[in-house]
Amino acid sequence: MQSVLWGIAVLACPAGMGLMMWLMMRGQRRAPADGTSQEQVAQLRAEVEQLKSERAKGAL
Repeated sequence: MQSVLWGIAVLACPAGMGLMMWLMMRGQRRAPADGTSQEQVAQLRAEVEQLKSERAKGAL
């Protein structure tokens, strides 16, 4: 009986980690239905381009 309990204890940690990883990955796939993430990506890309151009002007 004791060896069964040790076996369950040893398998509980990897099984719990796998479950947590699966739940976190599942949560990342969901995007907002209103498209705000696409708007945010576009804004951030525009900001990066602006910063690149400002840095290029400052280097000259």
